[in-house]
Amino acid sequence: MVLNPTPGASASAPQSTAKAKAPTAKNVIFINGDGMGAAAREAARLHLAGLQGQLTMDRLPVSGQLTTTPDDPKAVVTDSAAAATAWATGEKTYNGAISVDTDGNPLPTLGAQAKAAGKSTGLVTTAQVTDASPAAFFANTADRGKQDEIARQYLDVSKPDVILGGGEDWWLPAGTAGAFPDKPAEDTSEGSRGTKGNLIAKAKRSGYQYVTSAKELNKAPAGKLLGLFGNEEMFQQRPEGQGDVYSPAVDLATMTSKALKTLDKNKKGFFLMVEEEGVDEFAHNDNGTRVLQSMQQLEKAVAVARAYQATHPDTLLVVTGDHETGGLAVEENDTADESGSGVSVEDGPFTIHGSDRTFTIDWTTSGHTSVDVPVTAAGPLASRFTGKHANTYVHDVLSQVLAPRH
Repeated sequence: MVLNPTPGASASAPQSTAKAKAPTAKNVIFINGDGMGAAAREAARLHLAGLQGQLTMDRLPVSGQLTTTPDDPKAVVTDSAAAATAWATGEKTYNGAISVDTDGNPLPTLGAQAKAAGKSTGLVTTAQVTDASPAAFFANTADRGKQDEIARQYLDVSKPDVILGGGEDWWLPAGTAGAFPDKPAEDTSEGSRGTKGNLIAKAKRSGYQYVTSAKELNKAPAGKLLGLFGNEEMFQQRPEGQGDVYSPAVDLATMTSKALKTLDKNKKGFFLMVEEEGVDEFAHNDNGTRVLQSMQQLEKAVAVARAYQATHPDTLLVVTGDHETGGLAVEENDTADESGSGVSVEDGPFTIHGSDRTFTIDWTTSGHTSVDVPVTAAGPLASRFTGKHANTYVHDVLSQVLAPRH
């Protein structure tokens, strides 16, 4: 199915007519598959949609590529912080930086600018809500590890209307366990560790409804919303069979749907950042089974966003990844392959939807790589993503909606 990127305009319509009918963007939904390169999308396509199938994220009408190189004197491969900073500010910076320049000076962020423009803002992630990717849109700090400071800035400075994900540990001082107990059996290193006081109590005083379960999230009324659904990430990221668990208390699609229903109330529009973290974290552990599971949950969230965009043509939807993780390659099943000698690790076989055939994933690293990442888009301004661009280009496009110059 071919979708016209200009709803309401036929292919044969005069250019002036098409322009007259084309909606302008009021809302932005930006979706990050953390660690998701082209090969991860291909593995997921085979596993979830079949040999000739397509994922929803790949059926968006516009596609392009993004390069991801940071501005770091010690690295040529980006981390999530530098990559998200490029998106959120339009500036390259060093790995570990959250929306500060290479000298550590804070940069204007799209999240704060959207709020200043009168739009509602929100973030949804299966990582800690204060992890690098969402943080770059709503905070400034020279060190991505200062997640309690990032949480404080959410409440005091950028004030996103919806905050949903993991990371309760960073909102509470050490020794003050919340809805999720300290030192749980699945990971005894987890526990409250904030240094900024009880930020959950502060959020409540600031008017946020606080929820910690799917049931509470479903019942939450319209208005500012803080949902924390785990001590840290909403899964346990380990090698396969070594305590790896992907079973979020609330799935990404449900959080995305609730966020959209909440943010949709603002007539001036909204900005929503959505992230699936499992793709990256499980790729760091060369765990193909959980990567594919994470990709499935990401795909469901994209479907929710796409359904919203289809009925709200003033919404720009963008799906991409901050970088690739694992050096993932999709291969034939070959027991004679030289892989597995320590240079690379074979993983699988994995099923292909609707087929009796299978494929193998070959991991070439447990770290990040510098390959281009795909970007797909729908809605007003989506056509701008055609071609190959630096990741800072995301900011160039999104700022036209979220930080308009008058």
